[in-house]
Amino acid sequence: MILYKTVQDIRSQIKTLKEKNQKIGFVPTMGALHEGHLSLIRQSKQQTDVTVCSVFVNPTQFNDIKDFEKYPVTIEKDIMLLEQEKVDILFLPAVIEIYPNGVNEVKHYELGYLENILEGKYRPGHFQGVCQVVHRLLEIVQPDALFMGQKDYQQCMVIKKLLEIEQINTELIIVPTKREADGLALSSRNMRLSDGAKEEALAIYKTLNHIKNNIQSTSFEELTQNGADFLLNEGFSKVDYVAIADANTLEPVEKYDPGQKLVALIAAFKDPVRLIDNMTLN
Repeated sequence: MILYKTVQDIRSQIKTLKEKNQKIGFVPTMGALHEGHLSLIRQSKQQTDVTVCSVFVNPTQFNDIKDFEKYPVTIEKDIMLLEQEKVDILFLPAVIEIYPNGVNEVKHYELGYLENILEGKYRPGHFQGVCQVVHRLLEIVQPDALFMGQKDYQQCMVIKKLLEIEQINTELIIVPTKREADGLALSSRNMRLSDGAKEEALAIYKTLNHIKNNIQSTSFEELTQNGADFLLNEGFSKVDYVAIADANTLEPVEKYDPGQKLVALIAAFKDPVRLIDNMTLN
């Protein structure tokens, strides 16, 4: 594995790879790597010639500075895992490399309603930050394929929109959520949970399964309200949303239609840690 820290150096290597017609796969991360990230890397290695992984904790996508400060940094472990997975290139830039004009001189993206619902509603500015960093990284790495995890469902939809509006010729490949054996979705934030809190956090997975199993027989309003009540009863301190939406557009849906693909999405706080998860329903 070759490690690059500057845009100039990695661009030179990418140019060489492009000249050799090598298909490049890209996995952007914020570090604190786990099996979910590694599943993206394995998918890239199966489908492309060269796999590039970036580790960069992006300051512009945190609307809460405390959340940014508490984000786990485990770079030595991350490098070890990436070497074990035989990643070809690791891009490990400083903030100045990604934002040479500073974090206040950044582009604004017209994301439409996607920016103001669900995660966008509760984390204002978050998806602008996501688009800023991903767009910049795509300009640098110029990948043929971009690999992202379904756990961040709305983020995947936002990046799909970014590729469309910026006319970026990169294929987005969404990889299914990686879970613990008990169903808990893998997340870097899980590192901040105690063993007891991890067990209680399973209530999110149970809620998603309950919605999936009762989607045809129970009203959506009842399913989402009961889901929120269940999470609070199971020790969650706050529920931002339990929602059922169109899986292709994320527009809200009020009743079951067998011809419409649906997704259930949840965001809730366990202790101080905000957890998200989702499940396609049909």
